[in-house]
Amino acid sequence: MSKDTAHDPDDAQELPAYAERVLDVAERIPPGRVMTYGDVAEWLGEGGPRQVGHVMALYGGAVPWWRVVRADGGLLPGHELRALEHYRAEGTPLRPAPRAAKGHIPRLDMRAARWDGTDPVPAPGGDD
Repeated sequence: MSKDTAHDPDDAQELPAYAERVLDVAERIPPGRVMTYGDVAEWLGEGGPRQVGHVMALYGGAVPWWRVVRADGGLLPGHELRALEHYRAEGTPLRPAPRAAKGHIPRLDMRAARWDGTDPVPAPGGDD
């Protein structure tokens, strides 16, 4: 296969069906909100946290990956600063880092940030 055909838009059809469903859920999560890997699997009614994590690791770069998180609210290791930029820009609720925390990286406030998939998502340009 040549370099040109390796990035052919038609290659998107080769994405596994489960991966497409996981990525679709990730795209539906509103800015400022998050779902855990387990939440996504439960919402889909198939797979589990590891399967969702595997999909996000392989294909998640094209969707708001920072909105699919660990249940403990810890930021994705190796991507903490990039994720933190997104969380701050979107107003995602955070908890201050404990003084002993490496790098003083905050955690997500899961009680406030977690989205169950049922809250209405405001329409773009709608009244606040």
